[in-house]
Amino acid sequence: MIEWLSNLVISMIKSSGYGGIFVTMAIESACIPFPSEVIMPFAGFVVSEGRMTLWAITVAGALGNLTGSVVAYFIGMFGGRPFLEKYGKYLLISRKKLQIADDWFNRYGPKAVFFSRMMPIIRTFISLPAGIARMSFLKFIMYTFIGALPWCLFLGWLGVLLGPRWESIKPYFHVLDAAIILGVVVLIVYLVLKRKKKATATSS
Repeated sequence: MIEWLSNLVISMIKSSGYGGIFVTMAIESACIPFPSEVIMPFAGFVVSEGRMTLWAITVAGALGNLTGSVVAYFIGMFGGRPFLEKYGKYLLISRKKLQIADDWFNRYGPKAVFFSRMMPIIRTFISLPAGIARMSFLKFIMYTFIGALPWCLFLGWLGVLLGPRWESIKPYFHVLDAAIILGVVVLIVYLVLKRKKKATATSS
């Protein structure tokens, strides 16, 4: 399935250029598993051939991410949690993935929309709980676009750097995802310990 989607992504970018990047990134951000780890590095490879520019593919990717995220936001806003639990499976949204995004949003609030854009699983589904919580739409748009820019730039830059060997990075994204998750866990533990230490100092 992933291989088929990857080939479809490559075909769309080859035929439609920046429009293909925009559409495929929008689809991914609307909770459909088009892999951004293929979209942007392949676009970077095209940049290395002189047919696009790095900043243009970055903006196209970020705008696509924003568009798909807005769709997911309104699905969450108007459908609510019961709708997603009942019909999410038809949109490829599992309860487990929705719960992960819910937990992340409930813990960090609107800031989660920004930081989650560089995290596995959460980056695709964070827009749903943001919509359910009726987060300020203006803040949602701002955090989503600004959060998507560095992720798109990083992936595109890797594609430019590797050129024809861009596909060689795909196996390493599992390692990158694990490293990001580990970093988040360490950060959470640090913040919890810091808060406990502060509470202890205040009480004494």
